[in-house]
Amino acid sequence: MRAGQNYPLHLLLFILTVFTTLMAGAFWGGHPVDIRSFPLFISSLSTGIAYSVSLLLFLTVHEFGHFFAARHHRVRATLPYYLPVPPLPSLLSLGTMGAVIKVRERIPGTNSLFDIGISGPVGGFAVCIGLLVYGFLNLPPADFIYSIHPEYLGQGGLQTPVPEGTLVLGKNLLWLALEHLIAPKNLPPMTEMYHYPFLFAGWLGSLVTALNLLPVGQLDGGHITYALFGKRGHARAARVFLLFIMLLGFPSLLALLLSWFKPDAASLIPPVMLHWSWPGWILWSFILSRVIGMDHPPTGHDHPLSMPRKVYGWVAIAIFFVTFTPVPFGIR
Repeated sequence: MRAGQNYPLHLLLFILTVFTTLMAGAFWGGHPVDIRSFPLFISSLSTGIAYSVSLLLFLTVHEFGHFFAARHHRVRATLPYYLPVPPLPSLLSLGTMGAVIKVRERIPGTNSLFDIGISGPVGGFAVCIGLLVYGFLNLPPADFIYSIHPEYLGQGGLQTPVPEGTLVLGKNLLWLALEHLIAPKNLPPMTEMYHYPFLFAGWLGSLVTALNLLPVGQLDGGHITYALFGKRGHARAARVFLLFIMLLGFPSLLALLLSWFKPDAASLIPPVMLHWSWPGWILWSFILSRVIGMDHPPTGHDHPLSMPRKVYGWVAIAIFFVTFTPVPFGIR
């Protein structure tokens, strides 16, 4: 059965997301949208095309992977709802909060649950690899960064160490592997990588893939884990990973709190713990435990998976580990 589709709403949200990601891409490319005249507005907006197309390609492949898998199993599901976000001052403005589909009926069995859960992240992961490989192989000249930061020319080039307050993005195993295998020239430091649209979109896609593959609740990883290991296995994995990300976020959160209330004590936290900690994981643990939920409902017919699906399930687990970034964002 087909779900009733609200085509005007889906189209409107997609068009708005195209616009907001164009604005975000222009901003990250060092050319914020100029509204002083219409020609300047269009010209500056066009600088965000590479970022917008890349990120929307990832989101579209991911969500339509879920959609077509649901259709294959005759499960009613909506088309993707794209989620636009306008530029917001003082926030990490990416132009979108992603996209979602809504399954409108109970999933009939473990096979359909597994196929619907895995199809999105596997397709999205393939797009991430393509974007990152293309970005590594097609880097602009080394002096490209000076078109965005001309002030670096007066400072003798890129500063080392970088100035305080600089945004730095973390590396995952996928990034490290491609960096080693391709060994690209002119690869920017992670404090400047967000100015390179294909690399940035591929990096964001890999981060979103890992977050979706967390084996918690009804995230994609939760679907896969439930189908692979059953209700009890899913429950154990969800609680282990919740504890893991809480431990990962606690040192930096503690350091932040101590810097406010007892600055001298903050230096007692071992630097290695702070190096591998990101306070955002505490927020994520709250979202997972209180908003998304830890448990997974049963399907209409729970049963063991076939061996090929089990192999694909372990592939998905491997994808999680190569895309997971312990410290995705940091401020130097």
